[in-house]
Amino acid sequence: MERIELGIDTFGDVTVGPDGQALTHPQVIRDVVEEAVVADQVGLDFFGLGEHHREDFAVSAPDVVLATIAGRTERIRLGSAVTVLSSDDPVRVYQRFATLDALSGGRAEVILGRGSFTESFPLFGYELSDYEVLFEEKLELFASLLEEGPVTWSGTTRAGLRDQRVFPTTDGGLRAWVGVGGSPESVVRTARHGLPMMLAIIGGDPLRFAPFADLYRRALDELGRPPLPIGIHSPGHVGETDEQAREDLWPHYREMHARIGRDRGWPPMTRSQFELAAGPEGALAVGSPSTVAGKIVRAVEGLGASRFDLKYSAGTLPHGSMLRSIELYGTEVAPLVREQLARSEAA
Repeated sequence: MERIELGIDTFGDVTVGPDGQALTHPQVIRDVVEEAVVADQVGLDFFGLGEHHREDFAVSAPDVVLATIAGRTERIRLGSAVTVLSSDDPVRVYQRFATLDALSGGRAEVILGRGSFTESFPLFGYELSDYEVLFEEKLELFASLLEEGPVTWSGTTRAGLRDQRVFPTTDGGLRAWVGVGGSPESVVRTARHGLPMMLAIIGGDPLRFAPFADLYRRALDELGRPPLPIGIHSPGHVGETDEQAREDLWPHYREMHARIGRDRGWPPMTRSQFELAAGPEGALAVGSPSTVAGKIVRAVEGLGASRFDLKYSAGTLPHGSMLRSIELYGTEVAPLVREQLARSEAA
């Protein structure tokens, strides 16, 4: 197995301060920058920022925040998690991340997706009824832009291009992934465009996604494309002990689930459901460094993945708790994961 990449990402969730009151959006954004700096210092491979357009998330322009982070870090790769391509313009997305790539010395990535929230559609004047065609056409155009040559393209969702060059170009190409929630159609589309696949695994047993990983590899082979990376995005929190990590995370995770659930018709999460998600076969990578490392290894080996990104933020979970989680993830979890994978491969 190639060297595993271990990253983290956040949606810039609005957190609470020491007095229990919600912090302002500007303060949360500044805290996110500090979290990225720590991730770089402890040797993590990737820092990702989600894009949202709602009150409970502070980051609506990930590329701007990432450009600031680029000036404060040295080696960590920087990208979106995800960029909602359906409600954006592919040319502008490419230009912004190509610019980030220049500023960061070739460290930029973009993870393209449809997003699990829909606020950006009315905000930017798009119809939800066009959900499928918007993403299909814009992903097709973006894949062409990645070649950094003259582009000729036509569709129904934006003006066409004829032998059009787009600038700036990059020194070594822009790395782009497609975020997939688990539909076979999304998996095959990602393979068809020849892009790496990032699986968003936020519930259930991660190994239930193994058929999608197999479908992706099979589709690439049938299309005559070389093997491409598979990544995993999953929520979690690292603490000194299993008990401490769960107690730290539970009230904030419960509140986040309830807030989003009110919009989507979910019932409130019970403690037993949380414990099941945090258990050996659950998607929530929460616990001591050894517990989290074990869950990552299980998911990575089960899906044949070469990247694991931990969504370390969870609703109002305080900045200080997240900083400690990042430190433990980089200094203790990462070495354990690499050691266990190397031992498994040697065996």
